[in-house]
Amino acid sequence: MTYLSLEPFIPSGNDFYKSKRLFQELGFEVEWEEGDLIGFRNGNCKFILQRYDNKVFAENLMLTVKIKDMDAFWKELTEKNLPEKFSIPLIGQPKEQPYGREVNIIDAAGVCWHFIEEKV
Repeated sequence: MTYLSLEPFIPSGNDFYKSKRLFQELGFEVEWEEGDLIGFRNGNCKFILQRYDNKVFAENLMLTVKIKDMDAFWKELTEKNLPEKFSIPLIGQPKEQPYGREVNIIDAAGVCWHFIEEKV
């Protein structure tokens, strides 16, 4: 079997349009939009934002997004003031992990996004 992609459905929480704006600020582009679903893409990363509000589910969902340059990513995050703008937690500054440098963002629904610059 050969798989072409993995595109998870991500819950929006109680404010679908706030989540949409947050992901656009994070650099994801809308590929398509239909009713309660929005297809997002940035490079090879794709996901579907779903109008779905289940706090327990969202707070138990974690995703990893690999990035090229943590310093540039961190600079852009801090300049955009996303935690203040969207009332979301930014979990600390970039931290060295065994698998690379990482910073975590909890989105508007409560999903934890791990942005990781891999060790080379």
